[in-house]
Amino acid sequence: MKDALLATLIEEYSAVEAFASILTLETKALTALSPLELLPPIVEKKTELIGVLARLETTRDTLLTEMGLPAGWPGMELAASADARIAEQWSLLQKTAERARRFNTSNGELIRVRMDYNQRALTALQVAVPQKAGFYGPDGRIPARPTA
Repeated sequence: MKDALLATLIEEYSAVEAFASILTLETKALTALSPLELLPPIVEKKTELIGVLARLETTRDTLLTEMGLPAGWPGMELAASADARIAEQWSLLQKTAERARRFNTSNGELIRVRMDYNQRALTALQVAVPQKAGFYGPDGRIPARPTA
């Protein structure tokens, strides 16, 4: 049982490392001049990795329960206190997860800044301009003059 838990932790560590790497690519995309063509494959990969991580967490919790330990953090802490190999892998996983969390938080801030900039630009473009004869409308045509 401990070997299965260790194997799951190693696989989970690899998945979190991959997730952190894709977050690094996301950071580069979000700081690019035109990120729209770069982001779809990144979002697809992130979604895939989130699914893998959820499956691995479920497996880990099942293994902990089968070992007579509580699921989640408390069970992992108990398992780590009883086995040095599990403790080492659990520590690596925690450090990598924290790094991924920092990248994700940073990317969220980049997205917020970009959205704020886009909103301000849109507001500036939507400033009410009095309708004057000869000015073209949003459809690119000069509006017909109202008949009196």
